[in-house]
Amino acid sequence: MWPSHGLGAALLLFSGIVHAGEGGSLEARIAKVLPEVIELRHVIHHYPELGNREHQTAARIAQRLRELGLEVQTGIAHTGVVGLLRGGKPGPVVAIRAELDALPLTEQTGLPYASTVRALDQSADLRTRGKEIGVMHACGHDAHMAMALGVAEVLAAQRGELPGTLKLIFQPAEEGPPLGESGGAKLMIEQGVLENPTPAVIFGIHVTAGTSGAFTLSRTRTTAAADTFVARFKGRQTHAAFPWTGIDPVPVAAQTILAWQTIPSRQSNLSVLPAPVISVGRIEAGDRHNIIPAEVRLEGSIRTVSDEQREDVLQGMRRMAQKIAEASGASAEVDYLPGNYRTGYNDTALVDALLPVLAQVSTTPVKIDAGTYGADDFAEYARQIPGVFMRMGVTPPALADKSVWPTHSPGFPIDDQAMAVGMLALSKLTLRFMQDHQ
Repeated sequence: MWPSHGLGAALLLFSGIVHAGEGGSLEARIAKVLPEVIELRHVIHHYPELGNREHQTAARIAQRLRELGLEVQTGIAHTGVVGLLRGGKPGPVVAIRAELDALPLTEQTGLPYASTVRALDQSADLRTRGKEIGVMHACGHDAHMAMALGVAEVLAAQRGELPGTLKLIFQPAEEGPPLGESGGAKLMIEQGVLENPTPAVIFGIHVTAGTSGAFTLSRTRTTAAADTFVARFKGRQTHAAFPWTGIDPVPVAAQTILAWQTIPSRQSNLSVLPAPVISVGRIEAGDRHNIIPAEVRLEGSIRTVSDEQREDVLQGMRRMAQKIAEASGASAEVDYLPGNYRTGYNDTALVDALLPVLAQVSTTPVKIDAGTYGADDFAEYARQIPGVFMRMGVTPPALADKSVWPTHSPGFPIDDQAMAVGMLALSKLTLRFMQDHQ
């Protein structure tokens, strides 16, 4: 297990945080449930499941919600689970989102509860599709689920005094559904997760590398749009000794890769918006060293920071590839895969209203930034109802001065004690919103 704070040290973080009335009861309940929450995260971490296949995870979540006396709905968007905690007093509906799915990645943490799960890859990657791969909670979704269940337990203990309703949304396939399937936040919304009852607000925490228990958020844009592209450059195959007898798609693809980088550097108004990011992650071509291939295939990711920028970049990449290929007698096709992410936004007024609450909880001063180039389909909820999406550092203190694995890597470490800070934040934000909007 990674070294971390002791429980007493974690509770010191809370001293003086909660108001009289809530008093020590909130922090005491968090202290009481924290060992159980940690154990739950370890179990979830040990048995990860890929998107739209989170059957065991969903069953475990649903069982725990029922044990806490919540109303439970299952089978939303394949494996999604919703828990409803109705308070004893009238008030607004507050939603908290957590994700069920893991990543196709072989774990390298060496933890006693490390995943050894293997599954068949169902992604668009032709190299691994249909083959057995490792599965790991490398994005912190295990911590998100555990914290949400911890909040449910803490607030269920005071449901008679709760001035509103807590709606816990456990969503499958945040990392994207299998090829050819629908899923994620969009399908959850289509199937009514924001109805009956409709939340007035939704909160989400995403753990990340950084000071344990420290929060970062934006007043406006939270995450970037993310699109996956596949580009095919087709020429005419021939002998490498006589390139003039064919059409070589390799330099066409190379020229295009370089030309695409002029979109952020020369075609984007950087005085208005941050630059988009265009990254080629895979190049595939050829059969033999002395044969010019008939086709070059590129795969990559595009990150943009507004809907308008996204459309401009997508159109510009396709146009540029086609024109460069045409100039060499080749052809080019650029396709964008389904299931991409849109830009996410926080509700600015809501951030400003709740920032003092978060500032009381964060282990360092809350950092306000302009958002990240990471993507998350929490954006879909926040486009429907007011939302606040936060990032919380979870690097174990013993690793604070070392180079650590980030999210989406096989060695991503989580300080279990940071989940107490996350539970306190979500609990206090929920209570404050309910009290302010009775």
